[in-house]
Amino acid sequence: MMIPYQEALRIIKDEIKNISLATEFIPLSDAVNKILAEDVFADVDLPPFDNSAVDGFGIQFSDRKSWTIVGEVTAGNFINLIVDESSAVLITTGSKLPEVVDTLIPVEDIIVEEDKIFLRENIVLKKESNIRKKGSDLKIDLIALPKFTRLTASTIAAAASCGKENVSVFKPLSIAVLSTGDELIPINETPAEDKFRVSNLIALSAATTSLHQTAKSYGFLPDDKNLIRDTIAQMLTDKNDIIITTGGVSVGKYDFIKDVLLELGVKIKFWKVNIKPGKPIVFGVYNKDGKTSLVFGLPGNPVSALVNFEIFIKPALLNLLQQPEFDLTIAELQNEVKKNDGKRHFMRGVIFIENGVQKVRSHFSQISGNLVQLANANALIIVKEEEFFLPKGSLVECIRI
Repeated sequence: MMIPYQEALRIIKDEIKNISLATEFIPLSDAVNKILAEDVFADVDLPPFDNSAVDGFGIQFSDRKSWTIVGEVTAGNFINLIVDESSAVLITTGSKLPEVVDTLIPVEDIIVEEDKIFLRENIVLKKESNIRKKGSDLKIDLIALPKFTRLTASTIAAAASCGKENVSVFKPLSIAVLSTGDELIPINETPAEDKFRVSNLIALSAATTSLHQTAKSYGFLPDDKNLIRDTIAQMLTDKNDIIITTGGVSVGKYDFIKDVLLELGVKIKFWKVNIKPGKPIVFGVYNKDGKTSLVFGLPGNPVSALVNFEIFIKPALLNLLQQPEFDLTIAELQNEVKKNDGKRHFMRGVIFIENGVQKVRSHFSQISGNLVQLANANALIIVKEEEFFLPKGSLVECIRI
């Protein structure tokens, strides 16, 4: 019995919570795109001292319009110069302020004549302007980066400013991929007669690594039930976190996957979802010795397999890591869309900007074997179960891919 898309996704997200996230302690320099497994605390005030936000002249605030230059302070070369109301200090951006300096005048607001500076006309000074106060970014012992933060260039910079030479991050999950089908041949061979190159294997491995997880390829097999059973048994024995197969999930004579999973002790949570493409997906859970593995049997059609990954596996995995599940956006439909069934459709489309308006067109064949047109798409247009006709100009929800 087919179940709705939202219910299927909920079941997967509920089950993926049972996967144990392991951690590792690694150098911060190696942590790009890793997910923090700890809170990072500020070990000093940030910034650690009052400093200049601009290149300018430091003064004691007053109503004066001119001052005498008594010295300079540059970044990393602090001198606690004595400054009174009639004097000023040249201070470069990021430099620590002498104790009595409470206002910075940007160089562009000043006229310099020998050792004198004069405020330009129509410039109004404000006390404490252009000063970054000690601790204004973050006070010592407060959280700079919470657990589950993705480490990017900017967040790594924040961790470095907190003295984190090494950080605790979540280890990548092990995601195993197997393709099945008599029609499959290696990608370095030329297809003849009724054969296809095994694109699913490398595509799903690439989709896995794009999420910064570890892909393990178990190759491809003909439609031989014993070979398939032995290989999936090995995938389970190897304690992979997620197992993905393609092919053999429909109702044909040689569609063995569902039966093999049951024989191996996989508890089937659902088979067939009310979607297009990718309806025949089967999802199950395998538990042994306290280890949980999720098993996905995806259709053999390349587009169906990748769409299933995008709308089921990817969002569930990102949910587990407390990351945004989808890159959702709204766009104006540039062609009418029709469907004649009550399924939720994920139609390939191209999002673009025209005259400042985000638009999407779906002038694609929606056949589930057309990989080239999937490669040319950058979005999946969501057409809900109850929507049978969407006129041009409709606002539609899209998943960026």
